[in-house]
Amino acid sequence: MSDKEKELAGAKVSDFLSDGMILGLGTGTTFFYALKKIGEMVKEGLQIKAVSTSSATDKLAESYNVPLLSIDDVDEIDLTIDGADEVDSNFNGIKGGGGALLFEKIVAKSSKKNLWVLDSSKIVDKIGDFPLPIEVVPFALGNVFKRLDKLGYNPEIRMNKGKKFLTDSGNYIIDVNLGIIDDPYKMEVELNIIPGVVENGLFLDIVDIVVVGKGDGVEIIRKE
Repeated sequence: MSDKEKELAGAKVSDFLSDGMILGLGTGTTFFYALKKIGEMVKEGLQIKAVSTSSATDKLAESYNVPLLSIDDVDEIDLTIDGADEVDSNFNGIKGGGGALLFEKIVAKSSKKNLWVLDSSKIVDKIGDFPLPIEVVPFALGNVFKRLDKLGYNPEIRMNKGKKFLTDSGNYIIDVNLGIIDDPYKMEVELNIIPGVVENGLFLDIVDIVVVGKGDGVEIIRKE
């Protein structure tokens, strides 16, 4: 992956912004380059308001003086800008490497359009090489882990500095290591019917525009 590619992709979001928009703000390293650009545009006079997907994004947006709203205060979000951990040719993706998948999906599903900014390493033939995050309520952690293990999904409880990683909503994450996901739609249903699973990191039929940093340039791919 390339920080230069991330920065190029992030800066390109300027082409999609206009006064009066309500934006959804994602989470993650590539998205933060986009938020930096949004902050620069706000400083130069861009009039927007935004809904954030994580406490980390809250802090960064506030440092750039980006006005924040609660999702309950908006009927619809005009455009959500976010990153992704993997995207395939069918515009299906895996997200949640930063642990904000639940709030990211809520905001994405409340948006007219979704745009992802990526470096070129995130474009894949089939998703699944990146570990798929599954958000689980604490009470069910061990139970869900055993179910995933029996399914052969190679689960791992996400850790952070020797402790279980805790999401902004107070849940834990189990990452499953699949290699390739041949039928993500079937897998999404399979995961969501497990009691205790709150959300999974499969983002299917959500993104409309993918902005990819490639070397010294940027490619824009639109869903037909």
